[in-house]
Amino acid sequence: MEVLRFTLSGKNAFFKKPEVNSYCYFTYGNIHRIVLLGIFGAILGYGGYSQMQDFSKKKKKENLAVSYPEFYEKLENVHISILPVPEHRTGFIAKKVQTFNNSVGYASREQGGNLIVKEQWLENPKWEICLLVDCEEAEKIKTAILEGKCVYYPYLGKNDHPADLSDARIEQAERIEFQMGRMDCLIPKDELDIAELDYDEQEDLEAFGEFKYVEALPYRLDGWTNNYILRTFLYTDEFVKEINKDVAVYLLQDKKKIVFY
Repeated sequence: MEVLRFTLSGKNAFFKKPEVNSYCYFTYGNIHRIVLLGIFGAILGYGGYSQMQDFSKKKKKENLAVSYPEFYEKLENVHISILPVPEHRTGFIAKKVQTFNNSVGYASREQGGNLIVKEQWLENPKWEICLLVDCEEAEKIKTAILEGKCVYYPYLGKNDHPADLSDARIEQAERIEFQMGRMDCLIPKDELDIAELDYDEQEDLEAFGEFKYVEALPYRLDGWTNNYILRTFLYTDEFVKEINKDVAVYLLQDKKKIVFY
């Protein structure tokens, strides 16, 4: 299968968790599928949440209907995979709380109209992204990224965190029969089983690994509210014993094993 592979990075990133909306705004620990679709949508010029009203006007003219932002409606079915890069091989990216003033006037009802904002940012985030080129929209994304063209400038969660897309290339990925071993991407936790081995078996010690990153990340959007639908993802250097038989495992040219979702 043809795969577009590129590096996505930036100085900072902020993928806001909607559950907390006071004192400090928190970020997800890694980029997630909805953000990636938003980046692809920006590159292709598709509308986002701010264009929702115009985009769904016809759908909601007479009756309430399921409606998504344009980027999600067009790109919902593309398949991606997220690979932590060597400096983030544990899956954990450093975070730091930033404090700054929002003084646009309407930001706060306090005297002076100044709002003190605290946000948790990812520092120097970087990932390898793989896109399975298996549909028309994926072809459009491939062409735009390889040619270095975009309609709207992509960013990492906020428009003051510009995204850098580099080292884009096309690879041929081979579908393989999975055997017990390590996976090299974030993977839905419910699709696999970690190997349970006896610590007394010296030859199996390398299978235990050193880290395990687990987080519930946005995976889809609810059609009625456009709220996130979460799914728990795992990244580890422990041996994976088994992967759901319905999940396709691919081998990249550098021998990394990934799944698309």
